[in-house]
Amino acid sequence: MNFPEYRPRRLRRTDALRRMIRETRLSVDDLVYPMFVVPGSGVAKPIPSMPGQFNWSVDKAVDEAARAHDLGIPAVILFGIPERKDAVGSDAWNAGGVVQKAIRAIKKRCPELIVIADACFCEYTDHGHCGILHDGELDNDASLENLARLAVSYAKAGVDIVAPSGMLDGFVGACRESLDEEGFEQIAIMAYSAKYASGYYGPFRDAAQSAPQSGDRRGYQMDPGNAAEAAREVAMDVAEGADIIMVKPALAYLDIVRMVSDDTNMPIAAYAVSGEYAMIEAAAEKGWIDRERVVMETLLGIRRAGADMILTYHAPYAAELLAKGSRRA
Repeated sequence: MNFPEYRPRRLRRTDALRRMIRETRLSVDDLVYPMFVVPGSGVAKPIPSMPGQFNWSVDKAVDEAARAHDLGIPAVILFGIPERKDAVGSDAWNAGGVVQKAIRAIKKRCPELIVIADACFCEYTDHGHCGILHDGELDNDASLENLARLAVSYAKAGVDIVAPSGMLDGFVGACRESLDEEGFEQIAIMAYSAKYASGYYGPFRDAAQSAPQSGDRRGYQMDPGNAAEAAREVAMDVAEGADIIMVKPALAYLDIVRMVSDDTNMPIAAYAVSGEYAMIEAAAEKGWIDRERVVMETLLGIRRAGADMILTYHAPYAAELLAKGSRRA
């Protein structure tokens, strides 16, 4: 196909033509909305580094989840900030914890809304690491025992999907085994299989009060330069029983999303993390970018890379744009 016989611009002339041949489409069905749940009542505390996002008490989280459901968003994922923290993060598997309360309340209000619960300990430990520390090092296998407790606690509260995110070796298998033993074979696992040690997480740590008190998480999260390692991690998680595979972050790792999508016959999730959200919001607030266009283009790009679902703080905004029939992506 060569010019002048072939002219690609013929099919770009009008909006209708462009829509007719569009290869990748974004739908509200692709979106998952992350939410932060805190103790108290009537709390809707703005997160300074994530304009438009809030720490919600359970009652307010229910209202926000219902709003997402009304917009057609199929799922929310919950992160909890407890009243107390300790060395092992024991409040994480407390039946009366904020996430457990939120799961029950949201499922009562919106039974058809999929509720996912992030299963990690960084928000619950007083040291900010994702499990038990021994001599300053994360004890992988001891942490798995607590992760199993956490997964079952969420299942008992009525969660639809457990999302282990600590990048512990064997974390999917530990969740699957514990869920099955307790009679929760129907609970799905969304594995943070390729979670990189990223600078894009900064605003999240502000929102979740989860920054490590010493050291960092490079000893268990992946090195940003590695791709083949991601393939190995994904293969391990699939073998251990993962139902959905996640890549996190999204934008700087679209090549990983594409690789995993090409190599793995599994649903693929990508997490457009807090730093990605904050950059768009900051630039839009300055008037440097067109917020609507950049949000939709970014989400479409993640879909084009191969993600079947996108965890994004822009989910309600994108859902509203999609409902209006935005053509600006």
